[in-house]
Amino acid sequence: MELPEPRGTLSAELTTALRDGITRVSRAAPDDDEDLHLSLWMLYELHYRGFAGVDEAREWDPDLIAVRGRLEAQFETELRAACQPIIALADDQGTVPDQLVAITAYDTGISLPQFLQREATTAQYLEFLVQRSLYHLKESDPQAWALPRLEGPAKVALAELLYDEFGGGRPERLHSRLYAEALQAVDLDPSYGAYVDRVPGYTLAANNAMSLFGLHGRLRGAAMGHLAAFEMTSSLPCRRFLQGARRLELGGPVERYFDEHVEADAVHEHLAARAICGALVDAEPQLRSAVLFGAAACVHLDAVAADQVIGAWTTGRSALLPAPDREVA
Repeated sequence: MELPEPRGTLSAELTTALRDGITRVSRAAPDDDEDLHLSLWMLYELHYRGFAGVDEAREWDPDLIAVRGRLEAQFETELRAACQPIIALADDQGTVPDQLVAITAYDTGISLPQFLQREATTAQYLEFLVQRSLYHLKESDPQAWALPRLEGPAKVALAELLYDEFGGGRPERLHSRLYAEALQAVDLDPSYGAYVDRVPGYTLAANNAMSLFGLHGRLRGAAMGHLAAFEMTSSLPCRRFLQGARRLELGGPVERYFDEHVEADAVHEHLAARAICGALVDAEPQLRSAVLFGAAACVHLDAVAADQVIGAWTTGRSALLPAPDREVA
C-alpha cells in the first residue's frame, strides 16, 4: 500500500518522515479532524501491513509512538464525551447483555441500511462499498489483538467467533477475501487500503477506534464491547444491504458477502454479548464500564457516518473525497 495524500500539517510531516526515513517528528498538532484521523490511521497501519518503501522497524519508532499517544489521548477524550448520552441508555438495565441491547437500540432516525435497501442509486451503493472497504479488507484483524489479553470462557468464545470471521479453516471463505471479490465484481479496486484517499475523516475515525481499543490492554473491555455492538447491529442491516444489492442487480459476489453475514452475525451477536462480554465482566467486574464505552463508540461512530453519508447523497453530493491527482481512473 502506498502512503496516502496528506490532509494537513501533521499528516504531511508524518508522510515525509515515513517516506524519507526521518527519525524525528515535530510536536505539531493536527490542523483538524481530517488531519488527526489520517495521521492516526497511518500510525496504526504500521502495526498491520505497513506501507511500500517504509522500513518495518518504524512500527516501534519511539518518536512515532509518542506522536500516536498524543493523538490517541485527544481522540479518546473526545470519543468518551460523545458517548456519554448513549451509555446513559444502559443505566437502568441489569446484566451486561441487557445493557448492550439498550445501547444498540439507540436510534437517530437516520438509517443507512434502509436507504441502501430502497433508495440508493448504483453509484451511491458503490460509494458505500468503498467506504466500508477500509475495514472489511482487514475484517476482524483489530479484534484479534484482544485474544492474548483475555482468558477463560471469554477467550474461548472470541476465538470461536474469529474462527468464523477468518473463514472457518478455508482461505476462500475469509470474510476479507469475500469482500475483495465483491469489490472486484463491480469494478472497484480490491487492494488493501486502495481507497484511503477517498474516505472522509469519519470513516477513518471508525477504523481508528477499533485499532485504539485493540492495541491497548487497558481497553480490552472496550474492544469486546465494540465487537458486541458491531455484531448486534449487523444481521438485519446486512439483510437490507443484500436486498439493495439485488434491487440494483450488483451481482453474485456482492450478494454473497452480505448473505454470509445475515446468518453468521445473527449467531455472533449472542456469542459476543453473552459468551464474550458477559463472561468477561463476570470474571473482571471492573471492565463493565469499558465494555459499555466500546459499544457506545461503535453506535456513535456509525450514527455519525450515516448522517454524513445520507446528508451528502440527499443533497446531490458524493460521500467520497475527490480523487487525488495521482490516482488513475
